[in-house]
Amino acid sequence: MQVTPYHGVTSMLQVLPKPSSHRTPLHDALARVGDKWTLLLVAALLERPRRFNELQEDLAPIAPNILSSRLKQLTEHALVVAQAYSDRPPRFVYELSESGRELAGALRLLADWGARTSPDGASEPLRHGSCGSTLEARWWCPSCEVPVEDPAEDGPLDFV
Repeated sequence: MQVTPYHGVTSMLQVLPKPSSHRTPLHDALARVGDKWTLLLVAALLERPRRFNELQEDLAPIAPNILSSRLKQLTEHALVVAQAYSDRPPRFVYELSESGRELAGALRLLADWGARTSPDGASEPLRHGSCGSTLEARWWCPSCEVPVEDPAEDGPLDFV
């Protein structure tokens, strides 16, 4: 993986995959959900359980073999549960597991980043319903019950 420092930001170097004997949690997560179709598939399943043909329509122009492969991969990683609704031919309804639903926060952050950095400004970032201000994500320490303004001040982030 290649990293190009942006505006002097080098702290992301701590999350890069290390040699195979020292894989990081980020490396493990990307191995499970790190491609375009997988993330779009998870986003579609966040709305509700769906059948294969519904997913294919919602994710057009995904090829059926790619969709089938991604569903199989997500099922093997216990992020999606496939429930049979027909034996002949075998047909399934797919829904996110509890672990799969946990990806909602990461997808929101990624979508927000995409909206804020969109080169053509076509996307709108998330806004607060009451006042209309752009929302910001913050690190939070549940033990101390305080927001952490700059996690890098305490040293490099350790993704344990």
